[in-house]
Amino acid sequence: MQSPLKYALEASNLSKSFQAGGRRIAALKNISFKVRNGMVTGLIGPDAAGKSTLMRLASGLLAPDSGSIEVLGMDATKNSLEVQSAIGYMPQRFGLYEDLTVGENLDLYADLQNVAVRERPSRYEELLAMAGLSPFKHRLAGNLSGGMKQKLGLACALVRQPALLLLDESTVGVDPVSRRELWSIIYRLVREKGASVLLSTAYLDEAERCDEVLLLHEGELLDQGTPASFCEPMRGRVFAMHGPAKRTLQTALAEEPGVIDALIHGDHVRIVMEEGVPAPQDMGAEISPLPPRFEDSFVTMLKKRGGEFHGNANPGKTIPESPLPVIELESLQRRFGGFTAVKNVTFSVSRGEVFGLLGANGAGKSTTFRMLCGLLPPSGGKLRVAGVDLRHAASRARAKIGYMSQKFSLYGNLSVLENLNFFGAAYGLTGKQGANRISWALEEFSLSQIADSVSADLPLGYKQRLALACALMHEPEILFLDEPTSGVDPIARREFWRRINDLASRGVTVMVTTHFMEEAEYCDRLAIMAMGEILTIGTPTEIKAGARSKALPEPSMEDAFIRLIESRGSS
Repeated sequence: MQSPLKYALEASNLSKSFQAGGRRIAALKNISFKVRNGMVTGLIGPDAAGKSTLMRLASGLLAPDSGSIEVLGMDATKNSLEVQSAIGYMPQRFGLYEDLTVGENLDLYADLQNVAVRERPSRYEELLAMAGLSPFKHRLAGNLSGGMKQKLGLACALVRQPALLLLDESTVGVDPVSRRELWSIIYRLVREKGASVLLSTAYLDEAERCDEVLLLHEGELLDQGTPASFCEPMRGRVFAMHGPAKRTLQTALAEEPGVIDALIHGDHVRIVMEEGVPAPQDMGAEISPLPPRFEDSFVTMLKKRGGEFHGNANPGKTIPESPLPVIELESLQRRFGGFTAVKNVTFSVSRGEVFGLLGANGAGKSTTFRMLCGLLPPSGGKLRVAGVDLRHAASRARAKIGYMSQKFSLYGNLSVLENLNFFGAAYGLTGKQGANRISWALEEFSLSQIADSVSADLPLGYKQRLALACALMHEPEILFLDEPTSGVDPIARREFWRRINDLASRGVTVMVTTHFMEEAEYCDRLAIMAMGEILTIGTPTEIKAGARSKALPEPSMEDAFIRLIESRGSS
C-alpha cells in the first residue's frame, strides 16, 4: 500500500564536499528538490555529478555539510537507523558474497534486516520468481552472469519490502536484456507494492522510462520535470542528414553556425539546431525531421553552460588503403575445460572500419576480444590481425594494436606524465621520437595542465582521455576499445567519438565492445553474439530493419538486440 506521505524524499539547500588529493571537491552545491511518492524518479547525470553522494545522504550513511534531507518524513541525518530500516538501498558496487549461494546471500541480508525466519520462505520465493532466479537458488553468486548478479543484488535490497528503494547505477555494465528485466522489476514494485523508487543512472535513455527526472551535473541541480517537459522545447530542432560520406558530413556539420550537436547515428548524421535556426540546406545531404529525445535537451543545457570539445582531433599518420581484411576470424573457438565460450566464430573487418561487437553478459564477446588482442590463445580455428597469425606471432601483431580496457587500467599511483612516459617506453618510443609523442599527447588531449596530477584522482572524462592517449602513443593500425565510454557525460562521449571517427577516416581500424546501444549506432557494422555464437552481422540500419514489424514499425537498436537475443534463447 502506498504511503500517505506526498513526498518520499525532500532536500533543502543540501551541500556536501570531500577532501581529495589536497583539494576540496564540492560534490553537491546547495540543491533543493522534492521526490513525489509512489513513482519512479530518475537521478540523471554523468560520473562525478553527485548522484552517489546524494544516495548516501538519503540513506543516512553520510551527513551533509549544510542543509537537510528528509526521507519518508524522517530526518536522514538525525534518524539514520530508522530511515535505514524503512528503505531499500542498492549501492553502485553492490556487495554480494560470491562464495555464498543465491539463497545464502538472501539469508545474510534477511539477518541484517531482521526479517523473521518464518516470513523468509514465501518472501524468497516471491523475490526469486520476480528476478527470474528461482532455478539458481543453490548456485554460487560468483558463478552468475553480470545481469543475474544485478538482479540478485536488487532482490537482497528487497528482502524487507521497503517504502522507498534507492538504486545507485543499478543498470550499469549489464546488457540491454538484463536492463529491461531490471526495469520490469522496478515498475512492478511501484505498480503492485506502492513503493517509491529513486534511481540514479548515467544512461540518458533511461530518463525516458522515469515518471520524473532530476538532472544533476557537477553537483548542481540543472532542472527537474517529466521527460516530456525536457523534450518538448527541442521539437522542430532535430534532423537527420543523409549523405554518402557520413564522417565527412558530420565534421562539416559540426562547424556550421547554429548546429548544437552533430552525431553519426546509423546511416545518417543526427543534428540539433539552436532555437529558430533552420537546418543547413547546402550540404549536399537529404534532410528529414526527427522526434527529440532527452539527450538532446541535456546536451543543449551543457553547451549553454560552456561544455565544449577539447583538443585538435589530429591523431597522426594516415594508413595506406588495403584490399585485404585487417582482422580475420575463421571458425574461432575458445574452450575452458569442458566449457566452450566461443564457438566457430567467423567474420572479417576492413581497413578503416568501425566494427562493433555486441552481446549479452556471458555471450563470449570479451573472450573473443581478448583473443583478438593477443591476450588469450584460441583453442581452435584461424585468427589473423594486421596480417599476422596470432596463434604463432602474437607479439608482432600487438605492436600494431592499441588497446583501451573497460576499467581504467593505467597506473593510478603515477602522474599523467609518468603514465605517458611508461607506455611510450613500453612501445619502444625513446629519445626525440618518444618526447615528440608525449608532447603530442599532452597537447592533443588537453592534458598539459594536469600533467603532474596523480592519475587515480582524475575525473572519469580525463581518465578516459589519458587511456586513449596511451593507447595511441605508438600510432597503431588497429584500436580495440572495451566499453570505452561507460559513465562519461555526453559531451565527453562526443569528443571521444569525434576522435574515433577521425582515426577511422585516416585508415585506423577500430573494434569496440559496448552495452550502450546508442554507441552501437556509431559503428559501420555490428556483430551480435549469444552463447558463444554469432547471431547476425550487418550495418545498424540492416539489423534494425530485421526487427521491424507492424507492432514496431521503427525499432531501436535496443529493440533489435533484445529480439535477436530472445529468439536465440527460445530456439
